[in-house]
Amino acid sequence: MAQLTPNNVTPLPVGRLGLIPTESCTELGKKVNDWLVQWRSERALQESPSVFEGYSRDDYRITVKNPRFGSGEAKCEIHESVRGDDVYVMVDVCNYSITYKMGPYNNLMSPDDHYQDMKRVIAAVGSKARRINVIMPYLYESRQVKRNGRESLDCATALQELTDMGVENIITFDAHDSRVQNATPLSGFETVQPAYQFIKALLKNVSGLQIDDDHFMLVSPDEGSMNRAVYLANVLGVNMGMYYERLDYTTLLPNGHHPVAAYEFLGPKLHGQDIILIDDMISSGDTVIDTAARLKQRGAGRIFICCTFGHFTNGLEKFDKAYAQGLFDKVLTTNLIYQTPELLEKPYYISCDMSKYIALIVDTLNHDLSVSSLLNPVDRIKNCVQKYNDRGRLAE
Repeated sequence: MAQLTPNNVTPLPVGRLGLIPTESCTELGKKVNDWLVQWRSERALQESPSVFEGYSRDDYRITVKNPRFGSGEAKCEIHESVRGDDVYVMVDVCNYSITYKMGPYNNLMSPDDHYQDMKRVIAAVGSKARRINVIMPYLYESRQVKRNGRESLDCATALQELTDMGVENIITFDAHDSRVQNATPLSGFETVQPAYQFIKALLKNVSGLQIDDDHFMLVSPDEGSMNRAVYLANVLGVNMGMYYERLDYTTLLPNGHHPVAAYEFLGPKLHGQDIILIDDMISSGDTVIDTAARLKQRGAGRIFICCTFGHFTNGLEKFDKAYAQGLFDKVLTTNLIYQTPELLEKPYYISCDMSKYIALIVDTLNHDLSVSSLLNPVDRIKNCVQKYNDRGRLAE
């Protein structure tokens, strides 16, 4: 499939495009909308004005509100018709900057609240839209995807609930365990990797990198992120390494777990090499900072921490301290979830903008075309590296 561009004529859309960013996703939704407006206005200038009624518009966003009653209960109101539309609902379940009134109190919205608001939007759309798609960058309850003992399977339950409500496609990014899609095997589910955006942002902001076996390396902080490291190492043509926990099975702790006897490194010598330390998320930050410290003890050069989701649940103090100690050089996360103003001002932080990528996926799906080429960015990554090697820095 040829990638959708303003110069590439494509089949008619599934329906009139409608973008519904919930309040949690307002800023990212605006950026996605701006890309769509730009591309489709350029196409409309080149093609017949009657390509599709409503194909080129000044704004694809559909206005919705989620007012709340004094008790804290809520509803959704859609302020325009969505009949026949191809609707894309965007939600950031991790946005903790939004509050709502409950009696005399101000409550911070939790992931549960954002998820419920998204369901209210879908319920308000009802059967009027031609197709309903959900763009949920951080998959709701994605850390609870397997059962250990008497536990709930929250992520699988949520996916089944959405498909039962009529959602045809669910687009998420870097799912903690992509096998959760087995819960809804007959529905569309795509987990997108931001590998290209990481490499592009890194090469734009850092000079003097030599991306080869002798000077560069990918490292996974644990077994869970090994596939991410293997993929990028293969694309870049460099080595990879991994840390794993060696447990003491002779001792059982009160919580039922075995203590960690040692952290073992699997991989070639990394003395003097620049390293990308890659994972799906930063929660407290303990794992990536501890791994960076061990890599420095082994003689690693510059360390760049790349994680799709930067939660920073315990604040940024430990990152400030680790940066001052020289344990890492840059932290790269995406704008797929809420970023605090404090984080954006840090000298070591690089934000990877995902709005253009999301807009490409929306534009392609709306034309009912395959997104396979968008989900496999091998050629784009190699082109980035080649341009960087030719110029010493990647231009804007």
